[in-house]
Amino acid sequence: MARNVLHADLGDPNADITSHDTYLSGFPHAAFKRFREESPVAWVEEGDDGAGFWAITKHADVIEVSRDYKRFTAARGIRIEEMADDELDARRTLMEFDPPDHTRLRRLVQPGFTPKVVTTYEAAFRRLVGLVLDEVLPLGDFDFVTEIARELPIRMLCRLVGVPEEDSSKLVTWGDQMISNADPEYTPVIIDKVDSDEYRLLPFRSPAALEIFRYAEEIALQRRQYPKDDIITTLLTAEPDGKPLTDLEFKNFFTLMMVAGNETTRHTISHGLIYLHNHPDQVAEWRRDLEAGSEAATEEILRASSVTMHFRRTATEDTEIRGVPITAGDKVVVWYTSANYDTDLLDDPFTLNLKRDPNPHITFGTGRHVCLGAALARLEVRVFFEEFLSRVADFKVGEPDRLRSNFISGIKHLPVKIL
Repeated sequence: MARNVLHADLGDPNADITSHDTYLSGFPHAAFKRFREESPVAWVEEGDDGAGFWAITKHADVIEVSRDYKRFTAARGIRIEEMADDELDARRTLMEFDPPDHTRLRRLVQPGFTPKVVTTYEAAFRRLVGLVLDEVLPLGDFDFVTEIARELPIRMLCRLVGVPEEDSSKLVTWGDQMISNADPEYTPVIIDKVDSDEYRLLPFRSPAALEIFRYAEEIALQRRQYPKDDIITTLLTAEPDGKPLTDLEFKNFFTLMMVAGNETTRHTISHGLIYLHNHPDQVAEWRRDLEAGSEAATEEILRASSVTMHFRRTATEDTEIRGVPITAGDKVVVWYTSANYDTDLLDDPFTLNLKRDPNPHITFGTGRHVCLGAALARLEVRVFFEEFLSRVADFKVGEPDRLRSNFISGIKHLPVKIL
């Protein structure tokens, strides 16, 4: 790979961006580069089962749509898929509300995820990383995802939310089955290949949601009998609008936390290790002063990986973007990965620069729906690489096995050899 180039192959400029299979070889950067240059507000057909959507690919436009919840609502769903009203009602989480409802619900858990509070978690997470690395690194050859990246965020999240850490394995397995519902390695109910209609009222149309719902019910029962100073107790006792959350609201909230709080961070760490392997000169510079270089390096890894590739909004009125008319009811999909590689944002977006500053990426979204766990994710990525680089002099990575998904840019397996 050429010096500092992030992606040796940008893919097919005419790739079908709706197909889960397209992303098995990586994000189709060439296709989105073409969109940004030729048609930054582009109508994309979905095929027989979808109504089509507007693909928003420029950084400024993604910000505009994300922040203007009056014109572009999240209440009709955040995924590209079509959902009937009963599906929306049954599967609605914090992410499918607009202000002021979104604001009231977000306040329930936001105090535990502010940057100031998250700094108090650093020592505990650093100890956890050290324990995992000390156990795994002596193996010499291992699957980085299953042995390390998959383990760390979920174990930390269990501690913060208030569930037993020994349950982390089954929680992350259920999470994989839900958010990775297009990949046959994780689920037999493959969203675009199997009739999943019987699960349409469950998160991600996944039978695994039944398991995590049952788990949430058990945890709720325990907390109602024996309250603790944790996020679960807060959710069960809070009254955001004068009444407590319903059982379904609690289960959906719990599911969102356990899935969203784990999946994206673990994939970011996996992408980051590949970037470091491919850019040893920059890593050598970072090693010379790990602490001083960590903040900028973390932001560049977050930008380059952009694990959550898109979210959907729905136009509430006839409007326009860049002079392109948008009709009320149209789906409008904002592509964060594309925005983070926009040359209007950066002169050299396809170059890895671990010292990049400023780095105005929108990996965590923007506006009222900006990721609740952004500060925690930043801490976890930063601390992991500080600990890894302080322990490992050199390493090699093999070919990544990528997730079949048009939603999450994930890595399922990554062979690593410690040198």
